[in-house]
Amino acid sequence: MQGNYERIIASIRIARERGATLRVGPELEIPGYGCLDHFLEGDTVLHSWEILGQILANEVCKDIVCDVGMPIIHKNVLYNCRVIIHNGKILLIRPKMWLANDGNYRELRYFTPWMKHRKTEEHFLPRIVQHVTGQTKVPFGDAVVSTADTCIGVELCEELFTPASPHILMGLDGVEIFTNSSGSHHELRKLYTRVELIKEATLKLGGVYLYANQQGCDGDRLYYDGCAMIAVNGKIVAQGSQFSLNDVEVVSATIDIEDVRSHRTWKSRGMQAAEAERYERIEVPMALSGEGQDFLGDVPISKGIEVRYHRPEEEIALGPACWLWDYLRRSRTQGFFIPLSGGIDSCATSVIVYSMCRLVAEAAARGDKQVIADARRIAGEPAESIWMPTDPRELAGKIFHTCYMGTENSSSDTRGRAKRLAEAIGAYHIDLNMDAIVLAVRNLFAVVTGVKPKFRVHGGSEAENLALQNIQARLRMVLAYMFAQLLPFVRGRTGGLLVLGSANVDESLRGYLTKYDCSSADINPIGAISKTDLKKFILYARDAFKLPILDDFLNAVPTAELEPITETYVQADEADMGMTYDELSVFGRLRKVEKCGPYSMFTKLLHEWGTTLSPEQIADKVKRFFFEYARNRHKMTTLTPSYHAESYSPDDNRFDLRPFLYPVRFPY
Repeated sequence: MQGNYERIIASIRIARERGATLRVGPELEIPGYGCLDHFLEGDTVLHSWEILGQILANEVCKDIVCDVGMPIIHKNVLYNCRVIIHNGKILLIRPKMWLANDGNYRELRYFTPWMKHRKTEEHFLPRIVQHVTGQTKVPFGDAVVSTADTCIGVELCEELFTPASPHILMGLDGVEIFTNSSGSHHELRKLYTRVELIKEATLKLGGVYLYANQQGCDGDRLYYDGCAMIAVNGKIVAQGSQFSLNDVEVVSATIDIEDVRSHRTWKSRGMQAAEAERYERIEVPMALSGEGQDFLGDVPISKGIEVRYHRPEEEIALGPACWLWDYLRRSRTQGFFIPLSGGIDSCATSVIVYSMCRLVAEAAARGDKQVIADARRIAGEPAESIWMPTDPRELAGKIFHTCYMGTENSSSDTRGRAKRLAEAIGAYHIDLNMDAIVLAVRNLFAVVTGVKPKFRVHGGSEAENLALQNIQARLRMVLAYMFAQLLPFVRGRTGGLLVLGSANVDESLRGYLTKYDCSSADINPIGAISKTDLKKFILYARDAFKLPILDDFLNAVPTAELEPITETYVQADEADMGMTYDELSVFGRLRKVEKCGPYSMFTKLLHEWGTTLSPEQIADKVKRFFFEYARNRHKMTTLTPSYHAESYSPDDNRFDLRPFLYPVRFPY
């Protein structure tokens, strides 16, 4: 947790330099939000107390109220807590009351919610902290902090999203400043909901809302997308970046607390406040506004700003790119390897890597020492190197490796597109034919069984046709890992490469992939992004990144190229699947987001598609989808860990928990 300690201290130092008197950090910032089952280990709690002791003892934390997060065991029960500290003392430990336990979140697996609302108890501190603070026990529970000039209340992440959020009752009891420490992950088009909730929290109620969120990859499929904010009376007055390579980012604002008081003068609010239940107030002998009337003389009050939103295609360019960089530097590998097929999916993954290289180059140009040091280490530069990673194509040439693995079924079009794309982004590219390996496997099977399988176009059965396609796909996975292990050695370096997958969310949902083929990889930046959104991203990147080669990918028909091409037959993805990618997106959202089974999906689609399709046609499409989904669900158990970006992701790890053995023949 030493790195987290250093980042916390750095954020407090920056806040103090800006004249701040209140600092709020993200949820569980001392150990990190993504500890998962490690929260159940006593070591995690012990080491969190050790880090808190170091924070309390650090001189940089003087004369500023700090809100930090960690797990705490109170009376043998584990809670997700905020610890409010000031001048080496703990003022209050505030446990989370409403836990996130949907989708990617499993907080009830580790923590227990605090159920004694507006009540506190005494918490006896461990001796390692007693020696620092001189305190034996501190208040633990649902209370607020009262300074000489205002009152501060705590709200934790999910509590903002609940119908009866704590800020409502706290605000009616006179709390003027609300802090929210969050561990909220990125999802396409999600930020608007978060911003509107923060604005609404203080629009009717009046008040100042300080929202802090983690930013970066915390060791799993999620990217926490920052965007720290400060709102006053329903207006955003400060906003941080949503995607960044920065280890520390501080958002600050200067506010006039009298604006809150004037906002709260309307009578109906006063009548409700007059009968509000009382919160216990923990008093701290300091004023957030400083001493004297001249404190704000030369400091302008922060005004409302227009909230910055990225378009979905920009989110795809930035979010997965930041996630890849965090994963790459923390795994201490030497770069990436991808089988580049000439299709739009592996193209999109490659362009995201190029976007990552662009972000690294921009950070290096700004003089970000951490990014420069990480880039030099990953690129295999010697310790004394002065090389600067300011050219994204040069950086890609050092750390990104692409390979076209052709067979007799591959076309010159896909081979040429793959080569030109690699050249455009600067990747280290290999072009090979793997027919000899495929033929060797086919011949081995023929020798052992006496039967030589044939493709369908050559008179073979469906079983033979599918098996011959799967041989090619799986051999590409084997070759990918071999090249990923040995290419750094070939180039005179040490270490290995991370293999990138490129199966999109729609193909995974439908099961249109071979189990343990080259969709099996170390990580996949597009595994929860739809084909429709990927096309929009490629169109955006064509212009934003000046890559005209991407037009060729947009105009190409998606094809697996696993069957022989004849004068009358060319394999096409949508024809193979029996449904379009746009239809798959609709099915996916209805199945997961709208929680529809076959019947309810059919009834909803009657209204959506009823003007163009008959009820029988709609029923056939729904049946086809659920048939393919059911018989391919087992493939979800082996999906490559993917960047979570879509609300209908079929990720079986923890987001979409369902059986993987289904009855395929539904009695409709």
